[in-house]
Amino acid sequence: MSQILLTSTPHIYLAPLFVCLFVYLLRWSESPEEAPLEEESEAPRPFVFLLCAAHMSAHIPLVCHGHSRPIVSLEYSKETPDGTFLVSSSKDGKPMLRDATTGDWIGTFEGHRGACWDATLNVPATHCATASADFSAKLFNAITGDCLHTFAHKHIVKTVCFSQCGTKLITGGSEKVIRIFDLRKLELDSSSNDNSTSTQTMTQPASELVGAPSQIKTARYICNDELILSSCSDNPDLRVWDARTGIIATTLKTENAVTSIEISEDGKYITTADGKNVTLWDVGSFRPMETWKMKYNMESASVCMKEGKFVCGGEDMWVHLHDCANGGEIGEPGKGHHGPVHCVRFAPDGKSYSSGSEDGTIRIWQTPSNK
Repeated sequence: MSQILLTSTPHIYLAPLFVCLFVYLLRWSESPEEAPLEEESEAPRPFVFLLCAAHMSAHIPLVCHGHSRPIVSLEYSKETPDGTFLVSSSKDGKPMLRDATTGDWIGTFEGHRGACWDATLNVPATHCATASADFSAKLFNAITGDCLHTFAHKHIVKTVCFSQCGTKLITGGSEKVIRIFDLRKLELDSSSNDNSTSTQTMTQPASELVGAPSQIKTARYICNDELILSSCSDNPDLRVWDARTGIIATTLKTENAVTSIEISEDGKYITTADGKNVTLWDVGSFRPMETWKMKYNMESASVCMKEGKFVCGGEDMWVHLHDCANGGEIGEPGKGHHGPVHCVRFAPDGKSYSSGSEDGTIRIWQTPSNK
């Protein structure tokens, strides 16, 4: 994989320290005649300075460059012995893998000839799957970057998802069909192929789920891979499919088309964004536990149950952090993006969250501690 200069700069966290230090020294440089008499503060001035600097630095994100077009999807890996990873999808057709904590670039998955709409990692983060506007989905070795297989489609592919067991892959897109591919069959085909290094393209899915009213926006495995949850680009509601029979088991009603679906790490909760609504669903009952009404249209939302917070972003170009208990916004919104925010996600440990924007940058924000 080719090297790319990463310009995310952790040292920008030091900028507020120097600003506050300059103001602090300037204040003490005043002459005794000009300096007004003040009552002694309960906290020493250096302590106030440190508090100010810490508050300011908490709102300054790591900025990760590298993509040349808008970021449309972000997904974290599970926590692994080698760390946690962040994979990004962009209209430049070059999905990238990064260290989730530092934002450092690890590699780029090459091969697509159109916009990449989705990318995801399997549980151990050894393989990556991507969905593209070039009418294909691809399977990569996430360690070497090699393309292992290309799944040819007849139209744009918008979403991919590994099963929890890692043996199956689902795709969906403009054909209005969800396809389930058995990756174990690919291993058998590869072992019997004389030219095992070449990627295959003509692969028959194990099954197809037909009946979606419009383009498949997102599809995710739930309930131990027994069900598949999907949303459509032009229609409201969530559809729950029986992965074995291909029948729609139930439909979850929403006001608008769902633009973002997130499954919690333990698989017990679903977070969706539709219009101005952020909804937290219980997987066991498929009923909404909480719906928060925002003042702006959103494209993406993510809930961190560990921290009791949720983050969302959309057309106003800001990243908003909220308290799950009352829905109120926490502090000032995260500013800096120069275009609509298309995707937000919490890291698995909840200590940070990331945002991707029309401006082609990824920003990693520190989650403020609960006081």
